[in-house]
Amino acid sequence: MATEAGTPNPELNALFDKLTEPFDPSEIKWRVTHTTRDGSRGAVIAFADPRAYSDRLNQIFTPSGWTRTYEVHTLSSVTRMKKDKLIQTGKVLVTCTVTIAGLGTHADNGEEWADEENAMTSAQAQAFKRACTCFGLGRYLYNFAEMWVPLNQHRQPLHFPTLPQWALPKSIATVGNNNSGAGPRPAAMQRGPIDQKTTAKIEAFRRILGQPIYGEILWRIARARRANAIPNAQLQSDVSEAMERAARGIRKAHSLSEEIGDTQFVSVLDHLHIRSMTTIPNLDTLKRLVISLEEFAARDAA
Repeated sequence: MATEAGTPNPELNALFDKLTEPFDPSEIKWRVTHTTRDGSRGAVIAFADPRAYSDRLNQIFTPSGWTRTYEVHTLSSVTRMKKDKLIQTGKVLVTCTVTIAGLGTHADNGEEWADEENAMTSAQAQAFKRACTCFGLGRYLYNFAEMWVPLNQHRQPLHFPTLPQWALPKSIATVGNNNSGAGPRPAAMQRGPIDQKTTAKIEAFRRILGQPIYGEILWRIARARRANAIPNAQLQSDVSEAMERAARGIRKAHSLSEEIGDTQFVSVLDHLHIRSMTTIPNLDTLKRLVISLEEFAARDAA
């Protein structure tokens, strides 16, 4: 990829275009950073899970085309305020170095208070994503202005902001489609033989899971909008297994609903803003639903 100074390199520019392309909307999550005094509204920031970053690198360069390494340090005997109390704690400090064949190496840092849950994981994720932004990957997420949304009684967003056109992949920006199954499958997916019986099995999960979760799994694993667009048998198997796991969650929720009764079940659905079991918006909400129902069932059994 070497080129003379000042001479455009179309191949290199194409790689950077792929790196800087916004993530699919299904990969974007939101975190409340601060709220109004009465807690009715909160400022949110957009972020993506580290897996979205590694998936993008795998798609563009293959898993063997890039590496990452971590250096971990700890800082002890640090005092800080937590929940209005002065506590003695420490910090986890992580440096992540990302190397991409042909593009170079970048490193950046992440940190987290040692007393926080999953402190090491949080610090590593922060360092990895910051190193990736040096290549342009995910950098656009820093361009969001402060956005405020209404919160529920638990200070959780009632709804999330709509992504602007510039924060959408080119494939869907023109139509403004925010569905988890939107957008074409990237060309990096390798095509191969497929099993029609597995295709039919996957399609049957739509009725069990509902379109939102069905579409989320298709897109996350196979970057496909339809079961018959999954490019190879291995991805078919991965999608089928993921949908079976989600279906077990749905069945678990139905079983727990019978244990706790309709009144409590409906109250849990209302709390999570779920209209029906076939409109659960995503896998994270399904997980929260099962956990909430299990808590109700445990209290009833006590």
